[in-house]
Amino acid sequence: MTEQRNTVSTRRARRVRMLKKMIILSIALGILIPTVLCIFLLIKVVHLENRLDELSQSTVAMQTGSQPVKEHLSGTDSRVPEVLEDSSFSEQGDGSPLDTVDVSLPEEAGKGDGREQQNVKKVHLTFDDGPSIYTDDILDVLREYDVKATFFVNGREDENSLAMYRRIVEEGHTLGMHSYTHKYGEVYASKEAFIEDTLRLQKLLAETTGVTPMLYRFPGGSSNHVSSANINDLIDWLNGQGIAYFDWNISSGDSTSGGLSAQQIVNNCTNTIPNHEEPVILMHDSGAKRTTVEALPLVIEKIQAMEGVEITAITEDTEPVHHVR
Repeated sequence: MTEQRNTVSTRRARRVRMLKKMIILSIALGILIPTVLCIFLLIKVVHLENRLDELSQSTVAMQTGSQPVKEHLSGTDSRVPEVLEDSSFSEQGDGSPLDTVDVSLPEEAGKGDGREQQNVKKVHLTFDDGPSIYTDDILDVLREYDVKATFFVNGREDENSLAMYRRIVEEGHTLGMHSYTHKYGEVYASKEAFIEDTLRLQKLLAETTGVTPMLYRFPGGSSNHVSSANINDLIDWLNGQGIAYFDWNISSGDSTSGGLSAQQIVNNCTNTIPNHEEPVILMHDSGAKRTTVEALPLVIEKIQAMEGVEITAITEDTEPVHHVR
């Protein structure tokens, strides 16, 4: 009888231990599975955000019958817009009014014999997102090949970035705006936010270089799908300030995640040049784009080897490339 009780007790103890193990395992799985799921979803969100940026940057433009930049920069519309009353940037620099700064773009293109210029295809190399650790390298390459380019920059106020803004202008390149922060959620939060961001960057560049930039490239292009504000309202505001916006019709593809080889970038930049009347090539000046720097000499050499083609900076005579309108 005693032995039978011991057997029952042992079985009961085993069941209790088994139940405890099952309960502990259930709790562990209840914690582990949601944690793994959260990590997976977070990775997917980051990947989708990066993919969205790539798709926006890689959108191929359709040229429209828009007016030359000259019309945006002439007459009363070429005045410098009034700076918003914002303590975060209204007191920068030496306090000199923005409208006393020279408003100009390089004029090296478009001169000389008119008949000769008509037969030359102008190719424009443009660099977004700078200044970066590679801006000096890019400028060195451009100087070596005696080529002028266009830099659509973001707002940075460290000494190196300020020096890069000045060097871009001093060496005859065109300085354009690409938003102060390049944070879509801030730049495109509203029309008012876009205006404040743009004027903040314009003021910084004007006070740093002595030249007020009158060119703009929308982060993600004018055809982006991330703007909370109506992009046409933003375009109308830019036009009203005499600021011309430029998209692109050739993409280097250097914003692709994982990166492209230098040769792939060269091919992307040059293979479709014959398909465009006035190619505007999108490249990036970014700390993550070393291969862009490596590809640049090859891009220039390949373009310069083409008959009847000239690499120039965007000037007041350049026909804008627009994804919208």
